[in-house]
Amino acid sequence: MSELDSKEKSVARPAQFSKGLEGVIASETRLSLVDGENSRLIYRGIPIHELADNSTFEETVFLLWDGRLPGGAELKAFKSKLASQRKITPAILKVLKSLPVKAHPMGVLRTMVSMLGLFDKDADRIDLENMKRKAIHLTAMFPTVIAAFCRLRQKKSPIAPNPRLSHAANFLYMMNGKRPEPEMEKALDAYLILLADHGLNASTFAARVTVSTQSDMYSAITSAVGTLKGDLHGSANQRAMEMILKIGEPEKAEGYVRDLLAQKKKVMGFGHRVYKKEDPRATAFRAIAQRLLERTGQKKWMEISNRIEKVMLEEKKIPCNVDFFSASVLYVLGFPVDFFTTVFAASRVAGWTAHVIEQLTDNRLIRPAASYIGENDQHYLPIEKRQS
Repeated sequence: MSELDSKEKSVARPAQFSKGLEGVIASETRLSLVDGENSRLIYRGIPIHELADNSTFEETVFLLWDGRLPGGAELKAFKSKLASQRKITPAILKVLKSLPVKAHPMGVLRTMVSMLGLFDKDADRIDLENMKRKAIHLTAMFPTVIAAFCRLRQKKSPIAPNPRLSHAANFLYMMNGKRPEPEMEKALDAYLILLADHGLNASTFAARVTVSTQSDMYSAITSAVGTLKGDLHGSANQRAMEMILKIGEPEKAEGYVRDLLAQKKKVMGFGHRVYKKEDPRATAFRAIAQRLLERTGQKKWMEISNRIEKVMLEEKKIPCNVDFFSASVLYVLGFPVDFFTTVFAASRVAGWTAHVIEQLTDNRLIRPAASYIGENDQHYLPIEKRQS
């Protein structure tokens, strides 16, 4: 073999290379289908809009974890089990109170997930029974931790969860100190359903990679939370609302967006890596936002959003994604803007845990190859011969 042949062989790219793994199939799943060409999202075979219109978050979680819709008695028992896991222990609350109030809410959530694992004596057990128990515990605890830190940051005492309320209603109750109106409960419930799973997105992939090493549930979900924290994944709804608030009035929206486009800056809440047409979750949220903002007398945010969307469709032919109209919904529900991504996590934890369990049922260590493109003919030089 010639020297050239040897060099070419050593730097040869893998047979398949796709930057960002775009289009690469890295896993099989029965949980959700993200159909970008036809703007469809289905959970376990059921279209997402049917679940958002007719289901509850608890029922949807059961569907993701068990592969079917529950019967009446099963759903009642599942709701009770989920509600029983909401309470925060004094030890965990003490840790939460010790964290800096100016810390990033997603950083706090990431830390608390890891902390929950330290207090679980069976954290390292990865049998199916224990993994499902941890899935219930984490899904139940996310709203409690998020609401408690939010109130601590506001110099208010955390509110204990109410086991008689639904998952969505209890979340709002712990945040705001009062039982939400039915329209608000339904809006948050729909949000939690619509964001619960979305194929092999970055945070879900991170969770599956972590547990593929036979690590534990808490480590996998900590990885997922850390991944969701990034601006290119989970915080787009926060950035979209910051933009809407900065615009402030409907008549300023068109000029603001056109100015962003002239500067070739990104307009948050538009475009999607997978969906070629409109994000089907955005379609659902447009209607939810319309009803909720009219009901609460905050139509201004809807008017601003509609004008932004109109400009983007006229100028760029780019439809909005799930983050755009959901931003106004979360804002009207009373969540501080920098907590939006934590609410996203409170939904997606259902999908993350489902994927972790699915990964372990037919596990293989996830270890893709890398294409080496660096130098190939270097040699070690003693320090006295190196140029400074």
